[in-house]
Amino acid sequence: MAVPGDPPDGTPEGDDEFRSDELRSVVFDEDFVRAARLQEFSAQERMGEHARAVRSRSMWSTGGSAPRTSTPGRAARQGMVLVLIIATAFACAVYMGLRNPYVPAPGGPAEPLNSTVVPLAPAEAVPGGRPADLYANGPAAAYRVGAAGITLPAVRRTHHFTDAQVVTALSIAKDYLVQSSLDPDVLAGAASRPVRVLLDPDQLDQFDRSMTAPSGDGRHAATGWLVRFDPATAVVADSRVRVSGTLAFAEVNPDALEVLTDHTFVYAVRPATAAPAAVDGASLFTVRRELRLRFDREDLGARRAELVSAYVVAGPQACSSDPADGFRPLPAGSGPTTVGPAASDPYATGRPRRTAGLCGVLAPPTTQPPRTQPAETRPATEPAVPRTAPVSPAP
Repeated sequence: MAVPGDPPDGTPEGDDEFRSDELRSVVFDEDFVRAARLQEFSAQERMGEHARAVRSRSMWSTGGSAPRTSTPGRAARQGMVLVLIIATAFACAVYMGLRNPYVPAPGGPAEPLNSTVVPLAPAEAVPGGRPADLYANGPAAAYRVGAAGITLPAVRRTHHFTDAQVVTALSIAKDYLVQSSLDPDVLAGAASRPVRVLLDPDQLDQFDRSMTAPSGDGRHAATGWLVRFDPATAVVADSRVRVSGTLAFAEVNPDALEVLTDHTFVYAVRPATAAPAAVDGASLFTVRRELRLRFDREDLGARRAELVSAYVVAGPQACSSDPADGFRPLPAGSGPTTVGPAASDPYATGRPRRTAGLCGVLAPPTTQPPRTQPAETRPATEPAVPRTAPVSPAP
């Protein structure tokens, strides 16, 4: 006799274990039916034309004829979780891309240097003497010696740069001024590496050309980058250079700081052909340098600078000499010159000298402030006009 759960055609002969073990272990519960990949159409659905007997089940299907409010199947729940994970990861990637906390490195090469070097001709005879006496009796008497004259301003953070980054920019600018204006080998024209190592790599080609083939074209003047004297004309007679000036900083954009320097350097020089013992034949040579240095975050980390512009006036020297290669101070006792700058030929081919025709007049040295014209004074009260008694007519 067949029992519930036996195969329709009966149990195969001689295989009692098949009925007792294999078939009885299979339980067709509700979850098993819902997980089936095939679902039988209902009788009403099968009545339609060209209708199939079964349909494939999607992983999103809730299975069977269960109401729509029933709980999704296991596969559907797994699919929903997978979609939520993918959507969350995509949203996080978009958010991190828009709200990146790291500041990207600025792109683009450094700007080339624009420089202007103007010689200053003396208005009277160049005074000479011992360096100590010249300093004591001149306008640089109160100036400090060497790097002590390059003082840093009060430091405060900017919108995108910290206090430490501002201090770093100012210290690099001071190092550049010291190496380019006070180093004895640089002043003598014997070295340029102390200045070169402080420049951005994008400016090295321009710097090297300025050192090997200087030109007054506004881009390749050696004296725009540094201070150096023509070794055939003059040498420094006293290494204690007098310095005075200011430093200022500003944030030009979220990725760059600029430092503006304005310093006056006073050198005691003597003719290169004079004997070293003739120290009483020294004279003072004054150089005013206004530099604009720019620093991006990479420059601050590498302790280097981009020299954007330089405006330099220096004298006493002749207006006819080209100061692009090196300064040529007039020796002590030289009188005022009436010779103007070197002539410029507008018809000549090639790049013209941009500074041609630029020459200033060096003010006479003085230790006293310029005298002002005294104001015209008027008495506190106007003098009384004498009144005469009326004259009566004669009888």
